[in-house]
Amino acid sequence: MAQKLRRLCLNYRQNKLLYWMLLPSVVYVLVFNYLPMAGLTMAFQDYSLVKGIFGSKFVGLKNFREFFGGMYFGRTLSNTLILSLLDLLICFPAPIVLALMLNEVQHLRYKKAIQTVSYIPHFISMVVAAGLIKEFTNSGGVVAKIVEALGGTPRSYISLPQYFRSIFTVSQVWQTIGFNSIIFLAALSGINQELYEAAKIDGATRMKQMWHVTLPGISSTIIIMLILRCGAIMNVNFEKVLLLYTPSTYETADVISTYVYRVGIVKQKIGYSTAVGLFNSVVSLILVLTANKLSKTYTDSSMF
Repeated sequence: MAQKLRRLCLNYRQNKLLYWMLLPSVVYVLVFNYLPMAGLTMAFQDYSLVKGIFGSKFVGLKNFREFFGGMYFGRTLSNTLILSLLDLLICFPAPIVLALMLNEVQHLRYKKAIQTVSYIPHFISMVVAAGLIKEFTNSGGVVAKIVEALGGTPRSYISLPQYFRSIFTVSQVWQTIGFNSIIFLAALSGINQELYEAAKIDGATRMKQMWHVTLPGISSTIIIMLILRCGAIMNVNFEKVLLLYTPSTYETADVISTYVYRVGIVKQKIGYSTAVGLFNSVVSLILVLTANKLSKTYTDSSMF
């Protein structure tokens, strides 16, 4: 221990300026990420805004038992997992496919035009994007008119529970596919071009080059991004769900994060909502650790 402390002191003397540059970031993380964790105490209290943390009654695991035994536990958990799995199965591979396709485009102007068009939705405000989605999918929207032109019956699709997940997933692809492809395009640019030349000499087609050279070349990036995505499985883009759902679509749209918002902010059951949020965070942590462990076991890539 003493030896490590001496090394740290020596390193500090050698890199004093770098440590001082790091200080604002450390303070920011401590103040805004670690200090608020003291509020998790509310998950074990019958919390009152008037009495505060130190004056509120300690109730142990009552809030957790109430959530696990309540009528909304199964619904919110299943909706969260279903929307997350749809995101993982459809939205996660989409930027990879786009990056691979763009990598094969030889015409530079055409390539840049596609990139620009695909990036734009990411920079649209979530409120504006949700408004557009509602406008397109209501009874008088573009989708309803297309269905009517094809001989179907126009409906307000955003108000029907059976269509919410499809609308959410498709619009999620539209919003994220372009911007999320940037990191995979960057990874593609780092692949040694001599590997492609060697593959051509061996008679490999463009498809075989992509399968045996391109994909292995970005596999580590894909795995790291997948691990990070696993950590966000329980979040399910809370803001978008909150802006799109209505009481009529709670059946398939209500997720844990929106339930926490309604119970904690609207109904002022702060202790209960903190317990639900803590459960959500613990599950996310377990998913990240599990994904990282599996990646470390079966591949050469991991976050830690």
